[in-house]
Amino acid sequence: MKLHLYNTLTRSNQLFAPLKPDVVRMYSCGPTVYNYAHIGNIRAFLFPDLLQRVLRVVCGYRVEWVMNITDIEDKIILDSSLGSATWKPEMGVQTNNPNDNAAKLALFYEREFLNDLSIIGIKRSDFHAIPRATDFIGEITALVRKIVENGFGYESDGSVYFNLAEWRKSEKYGQLFTIDTENFRAGVRIDADEYDRDQVSDFVLWKAHKEGEPSWDFELNGKNLRGRPGWHIECSAMGHATLGLPFDIHTGGVDLRFPHHEDEIAQSKAGYGVETSAFWCHNEFLEVEGTKMSKSKGNFFTLRDLLDKGLDAMDIRFAMMSAQYNSVFNFTFFGLESARKARFRIQDYIHDLHESPLDSSALTSSYISEFRREVFAELLNNLHTPKALERVFAYINAHPAGSLDEESRNHLIAFFRELNAIFEVWVISKRPEKHVEIPEEVRNYAEQRWQAKIERNFALADQMRLKISELGFTVLDSKDSYTIEELPH
Repeated sequence: MKLHLYNTLTRSNQLFAPLKPDVVRMYSCGPTVYNYAHIGNIRAFLFPDLLQRVLRVVCGYRVEWVMNITDIEDKIILDSSLGSATWKPEMGVQTNNPNDNAAKLALFYEREFLNDLSIIGIKRSDFHAIPRATDFIGEITALVRKIVENGFGYESDGSVYFNLAEWRKSEKYGQLFTIDTENFRAGVRIDADEYDRDQVSDFVLWKAHKEGEPSWDFELNGKNLRGRPGWHIECSAMGHATLGLPFDIHTGGVDLRFPHHEDEIAQSKAGYGVETSAFWCHNEFLEVEGTKMSKSKGNFFTLRDLLDKGLDAMDIRFAMMSAQYNSVFNFTFFGLESARKARFRIQDYIHDLHESPLDSSALTSSYISEFRREVFAELLNNLHTPKALERVFAYINAHPAGSLDEESRNHLIAFFRELNAIFEVWVISKRPEKHVEIPEEVRNYAEQRWQAKIERNFALADQMRLKISELGFTVLDSKDSYTIEELPH
């Protein structure tokens, strides 16, 4: 079955085919690990998770999925500097070594981020690699050196910049995002990792060392330019090292189209002589109650914020996946409750399939096959999950679980098993027995988690939640207490 995806590079829906037979190489821009991931970040990673599952389950491809970790960047340096108010005791003791402090802060938030991914249903085992930028300094400096050798980079005051004027003589700059280059002035340089969309200037590849910042040695034309990489160059080097260029799909949020992804395209081709990716796919923003998420508005949420309100991670996952990735997702608590009811409507139907009596005069298995084809056709149409789920609900509302013969029922259960391999929010089994003996170990973990929440030790609370989950149980919080329930099998 063939997949069509919206390609930002061509601004059109295109038939997808991998560059190499039977394997899809996909790179996702990962987090800058300086704080907890907010729910907009979570949506940005649920999109490639959905995409790689459709590629595997529906299309039958093997997927090599890489997501990088940005563990050196302006915000990390600021928050890890000596005396920073954002430093947490859990990160360890600060030293006079900026490299050490940045590494401690980044590692702490990397672990928290990977923990969030696990909670929201994104499997570590589905990744081909999760590279850290600081583990690829050699590859980054080699790429910077090559860009300079090819005439598209230059050194100034110990930093190295991309020569955009030289690049624009032969190549287009602005393939992913319409850029106004009318007022572009050659030689104007930007040192910041992130900058405004109207700043079309030479961007930094390698930053000269500043006191109190992490740094590495870098030899260029006989000079040691001790410093650190710019943000944009990191993904170019890591993508090349882990997947090879060009790869098939590059994903990220719409806010990364410019400057990050545009600069990535220029750097990779200037240094390696090839394009970065055949497809560039971007997910849209997330809003909260119809407005931009903002701490000042009081509508800023991390995943742990929602879990602390007693919400279920699988309801959050299903709600976000129920909207098409390239449309703005309006997160509301009413919408989350609606998603929960919809999820359990399908879950109840799956349980009924295992428990209802058979009907020998029922639908044929060929009808089930056509239903399966229609649902997957919607997913293959640029991951149109709303239409796919609409077809699922139309079917289960029209055809009770007891209206099937044995062959049709087996085919339908097999279909829901495939669907769940994509959404991963249901259990394909009979209803669990109501009486469950809760082990003492689980009770102890639950009590430790509750005390940790009271003390606002959220890292420990999350560790206890994972231990409880590994033992087959979950904890549901209310305002003043909690209950323990067995996870469905």
